[in-house]
Amino acid sequence: MSSSVDRAAGRRLLAFLREWDRGSERVRRRMLQTFLSQNTGKTSPELELEFSQAASLFLTRITVWIRLTYMFGTSLDVQLKALGVFLSAAGGRQYLMEFLEVGGVLTLLEILGQKKTKERDKAQALRLLLIISDAGHRYKELICESYGVRAVADCLAWSKSEETQLSAAVLLESLAQGNPSFQQQVYKGLIALLACSCPKAQQLVLQTLRTVQSVVKSAYPGIVEPLLNLLHSLHQEVQHEVIELISELQQTEVRTSLQRSLITLLKPSRERNRKYKNLQDPEMMKMTDLLPLFVQQAAAAKALRILAQSSQRTSEELIHLGVVHQLLYAMGNQEHEDAQKQASLTLEHFVRSDPVVEEHVQRAMGPALFGSFMKNAELLYTRMDDVEAEILLSNKVNISRGILMFFWQTFL
Repeated sequence: MSSSVDRAAGRRLLAFLREWDRGSERVRRRMLQTFLSQNTGKTSPELELEFSQAASLFLTRITVWIRLTYMFGTSLDVQLKALGVFLSAAGGRQYLMEFLEVGGVLTLLEILGQKKTKERDKAQALRLLLIISDAGHRYKELICESYGVRAVADCLAWSKSEETQLSAAVLLESLAQGNPSFQQQVYKGLIALLACSCPKAQQLVLQTLRTVQSVVKSAYPGIVEPLLNLLHSLHQEVQHEVIELISELQQTEVRTSLQRSLITLLKPSRERNRKYKNLQDPEMMKMTDLLPLFVQQAAAAKALRILAQSSQRTSEELIHLGVVHQLLYAMGNQEHEDAQKQASLTLEHFVRSDPVVEEHVQRAMGPALFGSFMKNAELLYTRMDDVEAEILLSNKVNISRGILMFFWQTFL
């Protein structure tokens, strides 16, 4: 009885494969849609039962059709989804190996690089690459050896689809974990992506970098400049991620470099960007050129406050590096109110937590202005006149480490 059943199943399989081999694109698409509706989520044994222990024959046909037609986008959406049924099937390691043996990774990466490929298809190809990456470190290496990091990074940087961007970010994170041979390549690739122009991509890159940084441990010095450049962003979610990463990098060798650079940003350069030098309208020049600098200045002040509040050690380091002098300058610069407010709030933290700073700031401000500052630091900028602002701009506060150490040893 079972023999006759097996023969009947075999005949159905041969008829199915013959229909595929002779079918047009429309026929094959219909067959794939039926396959998806009936087999999505099935395990490897269940797929083998469905195809009379010869599911690989159908997988091979799907793979060949993809390789022949992906450049034209012919039914690529259902092709990739059907491929995903095999690659994601529990216990289906043999399907993965068969796909890789015929150059499956290169095919998926080439799909990512095609200008005509639709965003939804790129996202699906990225999800298939993630399945491969999650299969083990040797598979991660295979993707990286095939120049996969660059291809995936390009998707994250240039895609207009959040689905594709998110899929690319998740894949890059996967490629960095459990992959010691290539984790530095992924890490530096993410740092290079900090220069991309899309705010959503920037946010995803920063989030992924935070995870990858915990994997690689040691920080690459080249991360400092592109990271702080993102404080120019007008998008709060990007600034938030930058400050979170800066906080985490305080445990690495770029700690001091980040602190020095943040303090420097409190006094933005007045040099005009060359591409705006021919603009005649002063207000337009200010909006197009100086505004990002002042946004960065305000964000730097906020970041310094968060760092100082994290530990006394960090607070003392920042004081020694000259943060008080720069904060007073930023408070006196009346060209951007948020920068003034953030600088004032940050200085308030140092004044209220360190008597040495309080003494120097009171001397620099004078009794009247200092009284207003202590009463309401956040709104001080609304009550300052030009003379008081000039006092802050010309302050000469310099608190050395020796002064701090003497105070703490004498009075504490």
